[in-house]
Amino acid sequence: MTDPADLPATQAARRLAEGSLSAVEMTEALLARIADREPVLRAFAWLDPALALRQARALDAARRAGRAAGPLHGLSLGVKDVLDTADQPSQYGSPIWAGHRPRSDAACVALGRRAGAVILGKTVTTEFATRHPGPTTNPANPAHTPGGSSSGSAAGAAAGVFHAGFATQTAGSIIRPAAFCGAVGCKPSFGTLHRAGMKVMSESLDTIGVITRSVGDAALVLGGLTGRDYGKPETRPGTAPRLGLCWGPTADQAAPETRALLERVATAAARAGAVVQPLEMPAAVVAGLAAHPLVMNGESAAALAWELDHAAPLLSPGLRERLQWGAGQGAAALAAGRAAFATARAAIRDLFGEVDAILTPSAPGEAPEGLGWTGDPAFNSLWTLLHLPCVTVPAGTGPRGLPLGVQIVTGFGEDAAALAWAEWVRQAAG
Repeated sequence: MTDPADLPATQAARRLAEGSLSAVEMTEALLARIADREPVLRAFAWLDPALALRQARALDAARRAGRAAGPLHGLSLGVKDVLDTADQPSQYGSPIWAGHRPRSDAACVALGRRAGAVILGKTVTTEFATRHPGPTTNPANPAHTPGGSSSGSAAGAAAGVFHAGFATQTAGSIIRPAAFCGAVGCKPSFGTLHRAGMKVMSESLDTIGVITRSVGDAALVLGGLTGRDYGKPETRPGTAPRLGLCWGPTADQAAPETRALLERVATAAARAGAVVQPLEMPAAVVAGLAAHPLVMNGESAAALAWELDHAAPLLSPGLRERLQWGAGQGAAALAAGRAAFATARAAIRDLFGEVDAILTPSAPGEAPEGLGWTGDPAFNSLWTLLHLPCVTVPAGTGPRGLPLGVQIVTGFGEDAAALAWAEWVRQAAG
């Protein structure tokens, strides 16, 4: 008999909807897996099994009483600990906020509950989703980082301890850890999921998304949260895409395994019928990327003004240095950086008349060894500042046997297409 914890979200949702699996049975199976994996995985910043089961029992009772089940009925979500939860601590990866209990859920968490999901626990984040890493390990090899800042959500989704993990991205914090862990990461178009109740760091950049085991699971969860139709990506489109093969302005940071991977995937896509053509970024887009560190750190310094004024010794030295640097650039430089972002977004629009999607690396290479560094967002920051939807899918392994992913990017608002073409590429890559 299949362990319910092995079911992808799409299959689990069908069984939960038809009543052949209860929310309690589903939650118990996931909690058993957590008990087995968590001592090494360390994906959770907070976990209360009794609370999770109370939520599941309430969902089952509502079903028995005839109340309509939501689209995510009985599925479990991990919540990155920069998103508030009314019934669990929200500590933002910082000792400054140890034990903090918000009164309300973040908007995305509230929408998850409304859709019938069990909020299973809070997942580990780096400090304020920026710097100092937490204790989470990579499920493929615990000697390596899972990436960050959405460390727990990526590791937990890949390990199958929940159906989806809420994640956030300011530079590369959804796509990179998902790729490192062998999961699917979806950073939707900027603003898709409302940021109310998030510990926002960068007004211009922060985006909420999800990490799951499959592209279909990401479409299901995003649809359940937003009420939008993200299609059925697992159903192969009748036509092949026009793909722009793009290394971007950070091409020199790609490891040999990433170069070989992207070339192999591009060749496989062409063999499956895709038109694959090289794509270069306009100069205005490259200039936007150059402004990313200034905007990110300048806005983060404003976001953490209270912490800097009242609890600076409890910030990690690395974060404190970057915030002071960002604040020191001045208001005029920050305004110029934001203007460069706007110009870059305008410059990228015309490229999507030439291609359906961009094929680009998800990360420089395999997950680095050790837990002290979560890796470089070299292949993510550009797409984040452009506000475009991005999806990473597993596409192979590197020389140490760790997962590698490739990233699909589409035009703003074309999130369903990003998911569909990502799954097409995944299938074509074999």
